[in-house]
Amino acid sequence: MLKTLGKVMFSTGLENPKFTPQDSKGQDYEVRTYHQTNWVSTTVTGVEQEPALNTGFNRLFKYIQGNNEKKVKVEMTAPVTFLINPGEGPACESSFTVSFYVPEEHQADPPKPSAPEIFVEDRKELTVFVRTYGGFANAQNTHDELLKLVESLKRDGMAFKEAPYYRVGYDSPFKLVNRRNEVWLIKQEDGKE
Repeated sequence: MLKTLGKVMFSTGLENPKFTPQDSKGQDYEVRTYHQTNWVSTTVTGVEQEPALNTGFNRLFKYIQGNNEKKVKVEMTAPVTFLINPGEGPACESSFTVSFYVPEEHQADPPKPSAPEIFVEDRKELTVFVRTYGGFANAQNTHDELLKLVESLKRDGMAFKEAPYYRVGYDSPFKLVNRRNEVWLIKQEDGKE
């Protein structure tokens, strides 16, 4: 009942990628298998999350506004995923990949990006552990929620990759209440690193 309510309350009206829910050992996270889909992505390196996310988001927003080889506008989708591949130390550069899901109407043939720093990513099927939280996401609360997710997964004996991880957002920056954010950890497949 609560999960159904959550989906209704958090609905953004934007097209989302399809996933298959999996059984979860805990009530404080979900397990989802996302189907193979195309995403438009850009990678930014830096020390801090917020400037990297803003740079990446702005590049991709220009793409969906028609800065692509077909000069077509592409509908905004949700969520925006932010793949964080942490650097080796606290002040080291990290790699951040910002991605928009390509809407169904363009999945078979996504418009080719005009800008060289943007690429179409054929994202293979992916199973992730998901923790949802509200408010405005930032580096600190994302880190806090990630630690809670790690704690839950360790408690339940789940195999996951510690890095990279995803910070995921569903809402426009202009939405002030009932915001939906997630952190995703990738499921460790048996026998794979």
